[in-house]
Amino acid sequence: MRAIRIMVAACLLFAWQAGPAQGAVTAGAAPADGAALGNDISWPQCGGDLPGPPAFAIVGVNGGRPDTVNPCLSAQLAWAERTSDATAGTPAAVYVNTAATGPVEPLWWPAGNTYQGKDVGNPYGVCDGSASPACAYVHGYAMALNDVAILKEAGGGERRTWWLDVETGNSWLWDKAANAAELEGMAAYLQSAGAEVGIYSTAYQFGEIVGAINPGSNLSGLNSWLAGAESTSTARELCGEVPLTPGGMVALTQFTDGDLDYNYRCPGAAPAPAAPLPVPPPDPAPLDAYAAMHAAQIA
Repeated sequence: MRAIRIMVAACLLFAWQAGPAQGAVTAGAAPADGAALGNDISWPQCGGDLPGPPAFAIVGVNGGRPDTVNPCLSAQLAWAERTSDATAGTPAAVYVNTAATGPVEPLWWPAGNTYQGKDVGNPYGVCDGSASPACAYVHGYAMALNDVAILKEAGGGERRTWWLDVETGNSWLWDKAANAAELEGMAAYLQSAGAEVGIYSTAYQFGEIVGAINPGSNLSGLNSWLAGAESTSTARELCGEVPLTPGGMVALTQFTDGDLDYNYRCPGAAPAPAAPLPVPPPDPAPLDAYAAMHAAQIA
C-alpha cells in the first residue's frame, strides 16, 4: 500500500495515481500452497505479460482516477473472461477509482441535481455547487454512470460485481459525510443498473475517509475487499477482520507476490451459480399488414 495520507481538494492534481493493481505484471507461478487465487490488473499492466487465467479476476475500469479510462480495458476484460469463474458463467468483476474532489477547476463538479439532462434523486436535498453531501452524491452518481458507459464501450456489461476503490491516494473532502455521500451516489447508480457493489480499502483508510457508516446508508451490507496481507496465509487470516461496512462480510483479501496482486476468496464468498437467461416468448403473428404498421407507429 502507498503511504497513508488524506489529500485535500487543493492537492488534487498530484493525487491521481490510486488503484489496487500495482506494478507491471509478468508471467509467474502463483504461491505454492494450493489456494485458488485470483488476480487484479489495470492500466499499470498495459503492454506487459499477463499470467495464465486464474480462478477469478478483477479488472480496473479507470486510468488511476475517476472519469478516466484504462487504455487496455478491452484486452484485459477478454483475458479475465477466460478465468474459471467466467467460463462457469460468473462475469469477471471490475473496480473503479473513487474521489470526492469538491468544486476545483478544471474538474467537473455538479451545481444541481441533474446530470446529462437527467434528474438525480438525492437523499441529501438540493446540490448548490458546494462541497456538500448533496453535491458529492450527485458527483458519485455521475462518475458511476460514466464508468458503466466506459465498460460498455469496451464490450463489457454492467451486471457483474463492481468494487469501489477507496484510498487516501486520491483526493477527498475534509467532511466525511460528504465522502460517504460520494460513495453512496456511486453505489446507487450501479445498483440501479443491476450490479453488485462492494468496497476495496483498508480499515484505516476507510475510517480516515468515510468514518462510521449510517445504518440507513446504502453502503451498509456491502461486501469488503481488504488490502494489506503479505501472503496466502495472512490473506486467509485477514478474512476474519471486521468488514468495512455494517452488515457486510469480508469477501476478498489481497496481497502482492513479486509483480502480481493476488486475491484470496474468503470462505462463504463463492459466487452463486449463474442463473439461466429467461427465454422470451415468441412474438405474436400480426393479424394483417395494417395491424403491424399500426403497432409500429404506437411503439
